Amino acid sequence: MNRAEPLTQIQPVEPTTGSPPLPPATTPENKVAVPAEARSLLATAWMRIRRSKIALLSLWVVVAIMVFAILAPLLSAMSGNDPFTSNTSPEVLDDFQTPGLPLPGYMYPSAQHWLGVEPGLGRDLFARLAYGGQVSLTIALLSTVVSVVLGTVLGAAAGYFGGKTDAIISRIMDLFLAFPHLLLVLSLTPILQSRLRDTPLGEGSFLPMASLVIILGFFGWAYLARIVRGQVLSLREREFVEAARSFGASHMSVLFRQIIPNVMGVVLVYATMLIPTNISAEAALSFLGVGVKDPTPSWGQMLNAAQSGNWYLSDPWFLAVPGVMLIITVLAFNLLGDAVRDALDPKSSR
Repeated sequence: MNRAEPLTQIQPVEPTTGSPPLPPATTPENKVAVPAEARSLLATAWMRIRRSKIALLSLWVVVAIMVFAILAPLLSAMSGNDPFTSNTSPEVLDDFQTPGLPLPGYMYPSAQHWLGVEPGLGRDLFARLAYGGQVSLTIALLSTVVSVVLGTVLGAAAGYFGGKTDAIISRIMDLFLAFPHLLLVLSLTPILQSRLRDTPLGEGSFLPMASLVIILGFFGWAYLARIVRGQVLSLREREFVEAARSFGASHMSVLFRQIIPNVMGVVLVYATMLIPTNISAEAALSFLGVGVKDPTPSWGQMLNAAQSGNWYLSDPWFLAVPGVMLIITVLAFNLLGDAVRDALDPKSSR
């Protein structure tokens, strides 16, 4: 009977000198997992904003307008003019055909007056536009801060505590939302200004600014409070809130350290949309004569001055300068608000 020959072990073939090494076989065992880069909410939002040309353009326009307003004293000094000095000499203003109308050399931009002078008093338009932007943006930003703080705190308290607290705050929200906003502001602004006249806020140009900040801020919180309340109703049952309670955290600690930070995305979006609304509201109130008054410059007050003496008929440039600036500012803030909303929306395309 023939015996079977033993099997010989097959030796691996060594690669010859000069030949490239064979690549290692790719198997599930030797795959190297690349960890995903963790991004915060703000980092993700900024990445999305950078991808949009319209969002970046609106952001740069907003930054340029704010820098223009902040540097108003420096820019006015560079132009050699200020927003309050009148120039009614016959070399600047017409005394015959249209009394008070700037002469052709002073009606439009020139080396001496970068945007011309205003009719009637001959004040420099560029200086008044820069200082007017400072006043208008200050009123809009401060009133937005007041509305955001009130709306966030009251809305979060209503959603977190529930019960009687929720019922009382919700009814106050309904009351504020039921009133016609413009009529309420028009009727209360003169009353508030008379009340503030004998206080430190009633000195000089602070009176109309303080009254507008209080009125616009106090009557602009209800809508945000309703949005925040709806978000908090779902957040208060989440695991991290229950964990904070189990560790003995107080209600105030849970509210301000756990709940409110998780609704800041919604608050930020609302704030960016509220700023242009308050800019338009300040311009409308000043245009109607219950906001900022002469000689304090603001974009709305400049529009009021253009129509009060029908100067826009003979000098449309006087109306166009603050009007175009107001349109650009409101449009840039609105586009930026839309971009922030899309960037913070988790359902938007990445």
